[in-house]
Amino acid sequence: MGAGLSGTAAGVLPIDAAPSFDLGSVVAQLRAARERWRAGQQRPREPGGRELPSREALEEIVQGLRGALFPMRLGPPDLRQESEDYYVGHTLDTVLNALLGQLRLELRHDARQHGRPDLDSYAQALAKVRAFAAALPQIRSLLDSDVQASFRGDPAARSVDEVLLCYPGIEAMIHHRIAHRLYRLGVPLLARIVAELAHGKTGIDIHPGAEIGPGFFIDHGTGVVIGETAVIGERVRVYQAVTLGAKRFPTDEKGDLQKGLPRHPIVEDDVVVYAGATILGRITIGRGSTIGGNVWLTRSVPPGSNVTQANAHNEVSSEGRA
Repeated sequence: MGAGLSGTAAGVLPIDAAPSFDLGSVVAQLRAARERWRAGQQRPREPGGRELPSREALEEIVQGLRGALFPMRLGPPDLRQESEDYYVGHTLDTVLNALLGQLRLELRHDARQHGRPDLDSYAQALAKVRAFAAALPQIRSLLDSDVQASFRGDPAARSVDEVLLCYPGIEAMIHHRIAHRLYRLGVPLLARIVAELAHGKTGIDIHPGAEIGPGFFIDHGTGVVIGETAVIGERVRVYQAVTLGAKRFPTDEKGDLQKGLPRHPIVEDDVVVYAGATILGRITIGRGSTIGGNVWLTRSVPPGSNVTQANAHNEVSSEGRA
């Protein structure tokens, strides 16, 4: 026989060989890193299970809510119309109980963070979940208006079903309508997780605090950013890469950012914002205005305005000469 390389000499381990990774050392170092972090954050060791809500659990909850809101389109593929109510009721019972558990985790975490006693997180959480459940018909109505706006606003859309099944803007708005309700109920961490699930899927970043009226249409969508304190009216249309952001971030006497201040635009009814436009600061875009592509805007404009790159540049140049 020829002098060939053996399996081991060639770098191929025998099938029954178990690799060694010195896991004891790695585990110990990771434990030390966790302890340093907790000490730096002044977090005492907590007995029991998980302390924070779970992204995975929230993803399953949102998936169930999507199906309950639109059972024959986003529910199970074998669902029949005669079974809709049973499916919706069963799904909501499962989803709302799961939401109750996640909501309790946030309330208890918030109490620990602020040094408050965890008096009765179950009663608080139950009240919030019941309020959320009661809002689901309104959420469905708002989403219906968003779907209709997308269908009417896009000549390529062949049906409202196509819009609901395919459009990333609608995917983002389903998450946002759910997240905004949670945000208003005082569970901002759950709301932010729901929002970021949509951000990761669609590239559309809508803070759950943003107030968005009915009939909102995001065309294409990738790169859209809408900040926490933005207020958007009815029948507004925005295209890809639009930013409704903050112009500056005020700080307090310690130099820390002041949170929660109104710092994002107000966009009134029937406004269209074309691709790549950047609108910054607590300014107002008047009703019926059109903001052209790639415009950079940091001033309010009156109703019926038509702002293009050319006239925006000319106005900025005129202000500079003055």
